[in-house]
Amino acid sequence: MHVVLAGGGTAGHIEPALALADALRRQDPAVGITALGTERGLETRLVPERGYELALIPAVPLPRKPTPELITVPGRLRGTIKAAEQILERTGADCVVGFGGYVALPGYLAAKRAGVPIVVHEANARPGLANKIGSRYAHGVAVSTPDSKLRGARYIGIPLRRTIATLDRARVRPEARASFGLDPNLPTLLVSGGSQGARHLNEVVQRVAPLLQRSGIQILHVVGPKNELPRIDNMPGMPPYIPVPYVDRMDLAYAAADMMLCRAGAMTVAELSAVGLPAAYVPLPIGNGEQRLNAQPVVNAGGGLLVDDAALTPEWVQGNVLPVLSDPHRLYEMSRAAAEFGRRDADDLLVGMVYEAIAARRQA
Repeated sequence: MHVVLAGGGTAGHIEPALALADALRRQDPAVGITALGTERGLETRLVPERGYELALIPAVPLPRKPTPELITVPGRLRGTIKAAEQILERTGADCVVGFGGYVALPGYLAAKRAGVPIVVHEANARPGLANKIGSRYAHGVAVSTPDSKLRGARYIGIPLRRTIATLDRARVRPEARASFGLDPNLPTLLVSGGSQGARHLNEVVQRVAPLLQRSGIQILHVVGPKNELPRIDNMPGMPPYIPVPYVDRMDLAYAAADMMLCRAGAMTVAELSAVGLPAAYVPLPIGNGEQRLNAQPVVNAGGGLLVDDAALTPEWVQGNVLPVLSDPHRLYEMSRAAAEFGRRDADDLLVGMVYEAIAARRQA
């Protein structure tokens, strides 16, 4: 069996694809796996690092909304579809699983022409154009949120790395806090604006940090590798404020924390829900509003707070985040609500959908 994954460009597309690849290989170590990508995407680093074959095709950016530029897409896609078709033929692909991004649409159209079954996974609450089109031809459509508008979709969550999906925060917490130099017993706020950081979140946290520390809260702040680390003067006896440029073990960061202040990317929301870590979500103020939609279901379930970027101030953190961190019962209830909403088994469920698609095509 050989499965081709189409989900390049950003980590939000690549990580679920790699989590599926890992799950497929657990099920059948002999399975062949090829990831489609472009030379400009993060997949050029992430896919080979995880030990999977990467096959490059030309990038054809798609407009997020219907625009006059959409008319030119079919012509620009022809060569890319042909390149994807050649990869399907070379690998003897049994199924194409798409996650959105530049390579998904040519992957879907090549699979349709070659008679290869398609499975679509949409991570965002508001689906992108590639997955909207791909879902029309797919044997199965999986989504990350129960509020998805894709027709006939099955809600499974997002495939996650095993280090996240299997994380026992309580068991790992002593090791995690020691690894970051945190106090083993103090309430802990984790802050991150994503892999590159978020300047506004950084500025607000730096301003409110002394107040949080005086209130008995310690802070682990992932500022982003391109942002300057703040100058810190941790006074003796004061809860620590620990800024770091980057964390490559987010499982340990999640285990160390009692609450998180963060953006609301689909992967972030899925990971925090799966591990039962409540968060104050600050959706990215640009784009099509998908980050607010990503966070809304878990917030409605009681597993988080939601605040607009413009409304995030030190005063808002003091009035909304501090009371949660200072109340063990409320922290417990929000953690439980997040965990009940989260899905840890999306990778195995998606494997099942791949096998179903292949079986259906063989029977046909």
